[in-house]
Amino acid sequence: MRLWRAFWRWLSGFRWFTPFARAMMPVDRLVGRVTRGRVVALGMLPSLLITTTGRKTGLPRQNPLSYLRDGGAFVVVGTNWGQDRPPAWVFNLLATPAAIVTVRGADLAVHAEEVTERADHDRLWGAIVARWPSYQAYLETAGGRQIRIFRLVPSQE
Repeated sequence: MRLWRAFWRWLSGFRWFTPFARAMMPVDRLVGRVTRGRVVALGMLPSLLITTTGRKTGLPRQNPLSYLRDGGAFVVVGTNWGQDRPPAWVFNLLATPAAIVTVRGADLAVHAEEVTERADHDRLWGAIVARWPSYQAYLETAGGRQIRIFRLVPSQE
């Protein structure tokens, strides 16, 4: 698995990779749903499915995301492939922080907390870029916007 991820990290350094990966998102979503989160992002990174509540529709919205672990929490980043606007799931979490993550087929209720403290944001950003260097390129193409980081903390239900 490490060799597979190293291959994807290397491949992601090419300019054509981001448009290719974005074009594959519908396939990734379908595979994630069919496998109940067991296969997401072609094994490039540890990945989960997040189900948020649509802020406009109130309907469940599911997206595959890569994540880092930070203690017991999952850390996700709203890069939106370096576009100049955040992905819709960011606004959904800001409106309704309760969500469900599916990791390796298991569902877990979480509460989203945006990482706003600068030192914590910088620490997590460094760990994220160390894992997937393309995120630094996303920051550079994001039109100067602050890329939001969320900690998804398992709910105490």
